[in-house]
Amino acid sequence: MRRIPPTARKGLLTLHLVTSLGWLGADLVLLTLGIAVQRGADPAVMYPVAALVGTVLFAPLSVLVWLIGVTSALLTPWGLLRYRWVLVKLVLTTVMVGLVLFLLTPNLRHAGAVGAALPARDRADLVIAPAVSTSLMIIATVLSTYKPWGRRPGARPILVRRDRAATRM
Repeated sequence: MRRIPPTARKGLLTLHLVTSLGWLGADLVLLTLGIAVQRGADPAVMYPVAALVGTVLFAPLSVLVWLIGVTSALLTPWGLLRYRWVLVKLVLTTVMVGLVLFLLTPNLRHAGAVGAALPARDRADLVIAPAVSTSLMIIATVLSTYKPWGRRPGARPILVRRDRAATRM
């Protein structure tokens, strides 16, 4: 696959960081709203807000983060399957996006519609799900920062091209 120039790579990385931070922020808002209900806030107010945040912000950001991350991996030297840490991030993010789209978002919509009539066990799920996903996002951030484990066995090494100007100095 064709690699992109460093300026475009930095732009893609910036876009990935901004959308990832937005996803984490929306997740923390959902966690805060769920905890607020557990601590006595009015579910008829909190759950419609959570449904709005989940539907308009959280779900679209999760898809964007996944798409930008895959695009970035394919267009940069990291590759999608070359390094274990990238593969683990891909699996974590894919699972989270699936859970957000097929479980959490419908649950948030349902909670927004029924408000105070939502059963206690379903209320707990609206705290547990964002707590777990926040933890997984932090793990993905640590993987991106520390890049553990190295290359997968059998993966092609990255060829490093030296900048001609840098070699002349």
